[in-house]
Amino acid sequence: MNLDQVKKRFEREGKTYSGWARENGFSPATVIAVVNGTNKGRRGAAHEVAVKLGLKNQNEAPAR
Repeated sequence: MNLDQVKKRFEREGKTYSGWARENGFSPATVIAVVNGTNKGRRGAAHEVAVKLGLKNQNEAPAR
């Protein structure tokens, strides 16, 4: 899945990034940064967000 597909899924389902963040235990700012592409989700919570959104494979290890 790519960023445009994630954005379309949120729109189709009528969900907000902040709402999704709260439902999944993430900071809204982190989710927004990942979805907007300003944070590539290479490590930490951003990596977890990217995996949960389907932007990265779960088996893909975060950069160290």
